[in-house]
Amino acid sequence: MAFSLEKFIHSLDPRALPRVLQIQSGIYCQGSVYEMFGNECSLSTGEVIKVIGFKINKLIASTCENNEGSQFSAKVELPLNFPGLYKVVADKTPYVSIEEISRKVSIGPTRFGHPCFYSAKDIKLANFTIKHGEQITFNSVEEVNGTMAVNCVVVRNNQSHSFTLPLSQEGEFYECEDNQIYTLKEIAEWKIPKCRNRIVKLSNTLHMWDSSRPFPENFDGHLILMPVYEVQAIMKFRKDVVHILSDLDVEVKDITDCYDIGSFLQPLSLEDIFERTSKEFPMVAEIMEGPSGSQKPYNLLSTGKEIVIYKKYQAARVLASEMRSDSSKRHFLIPMSYKGKFKRRPREFPTAYDLEIARSEKEQLHVVATKAFVSFHKELFSVSVGDQFLVQQCQTSEVLYEGRKKLIDVLACEQILSDSYKKVLLPMYMEGGFVEVIHDKKQYHLSEICKEFRLPFNVKVSVRDLSIEEDVLAAAPGLQFEEEITDSYLLISSASSPVESWEIPVYRLNMLVHLLSKDVQTVVPPVTRTMVEEVSKEEYYMLRRYENLALHPPPRPPKKPT
Repeated sequence: MAFSLEKFIHSLDPRALPRVLQIQSGIYCQGSVYEMFGNECSLSTGEVIKVIGFKINKLIASTCENNEGSQFSAKVELPLNFPGLYKVVADKTPYVSIEEISRKVSIGPTRFGHPCFYSAKDIKLANFTIKHGEQITFNSVEEVNGTMAVNCVVVRNNQSHSFTLPLSQEGEFYECEDNQIYTLKEIAEWKIPKCRNRIVKLSNTLHMWDSSRPFPENFDGHLILMPVYEVQAIMKFRKDVVHILSDLDVEVKDITDCYDIGSFLQPLSLEDIFERTSKEFPMVAEIMEGPSGSQKPYNLLSTGKEIVIYKKYQAARVLASEMRSDSSKRHFLIPMSYKGKFKRRPREFPTAYDLEIARSEKEQLHVVATKAFVSFHKELFSVSVGDQFLVQQCQTSEVLYEGRKKLIDVLACEQILSDSYKKVLLPMYMEGGFVEVIHDKKQYHLSEICKEFRLPFNVKVSVRDLSIEEDVLAAAPGLQFEEEITDSYLLISSASSPVESWEIPVYRLNMLVHLLSKDVQTVVPPVTRTMVEEVSKEEYYMLRRYENLALHPPPRPPKKPT
């Protein structure tokens, strides 16, 4: 049976990929050429393509005349980066089984992928009963004792109860109200169910869009969103990946079950390559879709180029950010092989508690106060702007509090006077401001800083890395080394001229290759070139989020007495 491409993609379960489709009919007659995103794609009647992936490219929004969305006005096309924050309106149409939920709703490892539902009736499990109307959080889908099931959590009396629901579980399941706010891109990636539209409520929008907002004056904030997908496909006699929008006016037929899918090239992502065993390396691959970017080696990884992939491994990086007060600060991942040198820059500390955290046995911390503070107790010191201190240690001190003596945590310091030192006590709850005074003029390599000092640590490049054509770190006014992370990399080189090799990140580089049955000329990789990777703001927050999952945050500073 033939379907429109739009209807087929909207109902397609990503777990069923890849699928082989035959073009049945459309406005594009035989021999026509359809060009999209720089790829020419001949969609002749009878043409066979293999769909390997799809993602939302843009959204078609209709303004609701009422909250139910039963009436709507003219449609507006919204890019995924359209500014504003949105609330998701709960879908009032029930799901009839857990299997339908798992097939149509995104369930994944991040907080966006934990949808919440409630059942219209009680569900009795072996040793647990889910009450009707009780919020059920869906965390992940996996095989349990040979049966596919969803890992769920119910919270009762501030206690979490975990259990599984098999996909075969039937019932009447409704979406719970969601009080979180999301960007349009987050909604597109996680909050639009398959085969259903999504109603959202606009919470606010950025002022720069006010003068040209695409919505009517009486707009109440409710939008019906319909996704338009970008389909990734492979054609029979081409070695690149073509991109087709799902609203293209053609009809297709799914012929996967009666077609030799192995006759197409097999595209592999970098994640697919990384999952291969170490014994399979080195290997030769041809790039089917290269990454975007002008810095090396990304500008060398063009479609059709052959590369050698020598090995996979985990490597250490230092996550660093520019020291700038505006929102345009850049973020970098610096390899330990970076050959430049750094000089220390002063750190800033907002509280006395931060001084205690930064205190080191290696050297005495010298700071200048940038904000005045008046102490509540005569036993503790009042700080003036410009006061200088040498930080000593944390201890307890007895103070008079509401007529009674009380022990509180304090920071023992020495105030630097013109010709002497004065011992003073600063309360840990002190909200002031301090800037570090640097006496160390030494130049450090990156590995030395990670070994000798505690991060975060402020520096500036004093000697740039001459092995890098354009050292982006040297132009930064200052850098804060935030933390050391471990990430996954592949070591590659050009197959035709293997004079140098590069480390490429597995999870931040969108790239597709197919393997070639060629022997690797040299098993030993050429010299590895150092590459400082600039990461986007979104990638930066994802790196910090996942790296900090296993770390316990420091305790909050003690509160000042009321």
